[in-house]
This record gives sequence, C-alpha cells and structure tokens, in this order.
Amino acid sequence: MKRREFITLLGGAAAWPLAARAEQSSLPVVGFLHTGSPQGRALRIAAFRQGLAESGYVEGQNVTIEYRWAEERYERLPALAADLVQRQVAVIATPLAIAAALAAKAATNTVPIVFAVADDPVKLGLVTSLNRPGGNATGINYFVAALGPKRLGLLHEVLPQTSLLAALRDPKNPVADSAGAELRAAAASIGQAIEIFDAKNSEEITAAFSELVRHKAGGLVVIPSTLFTTRMIQIVTLATRHAIPVVFQSREWAEAGGLMSYGANVSETYRKVGVYAGRILRGAKPAELPVEQSTKFEFIINLQTAKIFGLEIPPTLTARADEVIE
Repeated sequence: MKRREFITLLGGAAAWPLAARAEQSSLPVVGFLHTGSPQGRALRIAAFRQGLAESGYVEGQNVTIEYRWAEERYERLPALAADLVQRQVAVIATPLAIAAALAAKAATNTVPIVFAVADDPVKLGLVTSLNRPGGNATGINYFVAALGPKRLGLLHEVLPQTSLLAALRDPKNPVADSAGAELRAAAASIGQAIEIFDAKNSEEITAAFSELVRHKAGGLVVIPSTLFTTRMIQIVTLATRHAIPVVFQSREWAEAGGLMSYGANVSETYRKVGVYAGRILRGAKPAELPVEQSTKFEFIINLQTAKIFGLEIPPTLTARADEVIE
C-alpha cells in the first residue's frame, strides 16, 4: 500500500469515532439527579430506562442520560443541578429524592423537571397544584412519608404488648421532622410510647441500633431516606443480629430479610418518572402534565424473618398481605 493511500485510509478510520461523537452530542440529553449513589439501584435505573423506552427513547440510540449522584452529600446537590442546567439538558429527572428535586427547582425555572417525591409536592413548593402544576416541574407523589402512621399501626398489631417502639430517622432528609411528628402523633393516638433515633451515616446507624437495644425497644419503624436505602443490607443485618422487628417502606426491604414493608412499588415509580420524561422529550409541557398520585400500596410480610425472631404473625395480618415470603 502506498503511503498516501495508507494516510487516507487512516484518516477515514479516525473520522468514524468523531462522527459517532457528533451524532451522540446531537441526541437529546436527560439529566438524572439523585441524592444517593448508584449502589443497589440497578433495578430502579433499569425501570427508569424502561419508562423512557415506552415513550420511544432508548439510551445510547436516540437519547443520552447524564447521571449525577450526590453520594448522600446533600451539600453537593446545588452544584450538580447547576451543572446539568449548564449542560443544557432537555429535562431533569429526580426520582425518589426530595432534596434533589428541590435543588433542581432552585437551579432553574425553565428546564423541565420530573420528580418522584414522598411528600405533598404543593407543600414542598415544587408545583402550584396537582392538576395544573404550572411552572417547570411535574411528576409523581408516592406518599411514602405520609404512610409512617400506617406502618406504625402494622407493627403495633404484631407487637401489641411492647412498651416501647422506635423510629430511625435521617435528620438530613427534608421531611424528617414532619415524618417524626406524624409518628409521634400516631403513637399517642393508640397509647404507644415511641422514641426517635437519628442517624446521618453508617457509623451512626450502627450506634442507633445499640441504643435501641439499650432502651429495650420492641420494634422499629424506618423513616424512608436515601441514606437508609443505600445502607439497606447494613440495616437489615443489624435488625436480624439484634432480633428487632422492623417495618420498612418497600418490598425490596422485605425481600432482603426485613420483617414487613408497606408502600408504593419503587421500581414502578421510577418507570413512571421515565415515562413522564419521555413525554416531555416529545413536546409535552410539565405545567400541563398533572402530578400522578400513587393509589396502590403493597404490604409484604417475610415469615422466614418472623420465625427467626420467634414472632407469631396474626392470621388477620397475613390475610391482608399482598405477598407473604415463606
């Protein structure tokens, strides 16, 4: 081969990745902003991608996703949100992360935002109303924070004679105070003593369980938090080691060995966020997309865990369960 022919061929080959990069940069970009880390969230991310695909968008083919993870460092969220805005993404998705949704909302009033939040998005200031959100944000309210009293009631049915129940709370969670107040009120209404323990990291989670044992708490309600989801295995392991019955917010926890869970299907919520993001890519305006509200909640009981703890689950409770793990 002549030298000139070789250089021409080499130049053509080198042009291929450049062309691919140019095509990639012309694709619409979805910004994905989350308070936590990718650890333990593979199935949820897959559900988000599935929702996008249902709207006609497949990552790497006709859409790019830019992921930004705060790794439980809430102070990083404003900079991460600003980075996505500067990147000129077409939409920002913040599934199951109130702090991320608030950071995105503070960073822009023009880039569309699709959230999934555990509390009332009107109260949080994300939208002006559920039916007509107005502004640049819409999404899903999956009520996980508001279901704390229900979870407490389920635990009380399993442990009607216990003198003290406890709650584990991440004080960095924006709804930590209100969720704690709701649990205290619910406990008072049934004459049940409750104590709330705070934990902001892995070490404090371990310390909190030691305090639970010292205070002789009979059972535990975990107030949902990005931190706690990331530390799921640690929490379930500690609960098993100390034989503390715990009620959690989603089926993943019961499947991992937790005693019970009650709440919306998390993967389904991620999927819905993906669907809404896809609709916005197709031209829908977030101001005109109503906030969806979860209406179906799953109640899961892990009887294997109950047997390990020597607990007798009332038949009336198992009859109400959507699934019993045996």
